Amino acid sequence: MNRGCLIGGIVLAGIALLVLIFGSFFVGRYNTMVRSQETVNEAWAQVENVYQRRLDLIPNLVETVKGVANFEQETFTAVAEARAKAGQVQIGADTINDPEAFQRFQEAQGQVTSALSRLLVTVERYPELKANQNFLELQSQLEGTENRIAVERRRFNETAREFNTLIRTFPNSIIAAVAGFKPKAYFDATEGADRAPKVEF
Repeated sequence: MNRGCLIGGIVLAGIALLVLIFGSFFVGRYNTMVRSQETVNEAWAQVENVYQRRLDLIPNLVETVKGVANFEQETFTAVAEARAKAGQVQIGADTINDPEAFQRFQEAQGQVTSALSRLLVTVERYPELKANQNFLELQSQLEGTENRIAVERRRFNETAREFNTLIRTFPNSIIAAVAGFKPKAYFDATEGADRAPKVEF
């Protein structure tokens, strides 16, 4: 009887040890995924931050350009509409978990970029604007913001790639599926980005 109890105790201790090892492994991998997901969320928040900065600059830019009485109304309308649409797209931390919402966000921001490009190209026809200090300062801030957007989008894509790789590799993929971790979307190049822009003055 003592021998049977000893063997039973050894088997139970072995099972407990295996449960402890696998439990520790699961918890460790889960915590790594959580940290990686939080890094993606942080990068996304920074993307939102720089896009918001751009949206905040647009009204000042438009008001400065409006000072030129004969400036094209169509250009103002395009910028205002693009800004309004971008502001209507509901964004949040869950946007990066929903590919369709992410695509809507990216399309709305692409429309803002396109409208601003048209505005800045149109400005070339107005020498008084090119000499206006307020306009030059706003243009410089906008260019800096566009650079920040590119940097933050790249950083977001890098953190999303690291997270996606983490949750798709074995055995992490099993833990990710059980814990409900989903792949994050990437920022894509805008349509036509592979062709040189046509600029006419």
